[in-house]
Amino acid sequence: MAYLRGFTLTYPLLWLTTSTITRCAADTGNSPGLPMVINTWGGPFTAATDAAYLALLESETSALDAVEIGCSTCEANQCDGSVGYGGSPDENCETTLDAMIMDGTTMKSGAVAALRRIKDAISVARAVLEHTTHTLLAGDFATDFAIANGFVAQNLTTEASAASCAQWKAGGCQPNYRINVTPDPAQSCGPYAPTSLNSSSSSAAAAYQSRGSPEGHDTISMIALHSSGVMAAGTSTNGAGRKVPGRVGDGPITGSGSYVDGDVGGCGATGDGDIMMRFLPCYQAVENLRLGMSPQSAAEDAVRRMLRKYPDVQSGIVVVDNEGAHGGAGSGWTFTYAYRGGGMGETVVVSVPPIAG
Repeated sequence: MAYLRGFTLTYPLLWLTTSTITRCAADTGNSPGLPMVINTWGGPFTAATDAAYLALLESETSALDAVEIGCSTCEANQCDGSVGYGGSPDENCETTLDAMIMDGTTMKSGAVAALRRIKDAISVARAVLEHTTHTLLAGDFATDFAIANGFVAQNLTTEASAASCAQWKAGGCQPNYRINVTPDPAQSCGPYAPTSLNSSSSSAAAAYQSRGSPEGHDTISMIALHSSGVMAAGTSTNGAGRKVPGRVGDGPITGSGSYVDGDVGGCGATGDGDIMMRFLPCYQAVENLRLGMSPQSAAEDAVRRMLRKYPDVQSGIVVVDNEGAHGGAGSGWTFTYAYRGGGMGETVVVSVPPIAG
């Protein structure tokens, strides 16, 4: 199956009748069997779990297909307002999208960042994977590529996202991501000019820190295990709300938002992408599996590496080995992940308490 531009899902996008079971993190570790799908977050994100899993029951569906179908479901459903169109407007009130998809056999990935005016971010990322030798395309050039490959340009702003941005501007553009600028970003919408910094000063490190925590967001990161054992992973998000235009988060960064090596396993991540991408936590978690760690220990180690430098970081990591054993870890919030595999009749949501910084 090629990338699913213009496809019609066999499975409904809104799984209002799908039941889920919630478990605590202590219940994790045992594989439900293959095929299997596992992804960040429960709640509305379980529609993606179900869509991808049910697709894998069809013999012609590959692991890449399942990841694309699952992430596309969340994009269409605007999962939690943080995936797909009409969410997380930037300072200019525009929604842009980040996505990445990775094949666990070839280790090739395709990604788009700051994608404008195209709804189907995960599908464009797959087109990058399948129709170029590149890994990442960004901004208007990614949009040009998408249109050349048959995707349709359209406005990603909705009435709700426009109203949200207008309210933010009326409130003095608070909170925002600006630091070390004038006028004071805590009291102004700009335009801003940089203030001078002395990088050799003992106070330089403190100057790089944020002033607070602008509104959070979620991300769908998914790993699919085909019944043959072939694996794939992917991520889709509309990023941080009120971001500086052009900002790229961890979602489209291979090894940060997600990562997979079919020889050992895969990982999906969510949280404060600007911090998390500095650590490539999913690459680290998969390498932990390669060193013999369990999925649970691999996830915890990846989170603790971030906590040592950033005790307040919000993060969530889900890890699965190539046999379907799984675990998760997070910090700064209660993280959840969802999975369905083997002969399971419904999705299970696992609640993961935060590791203390």
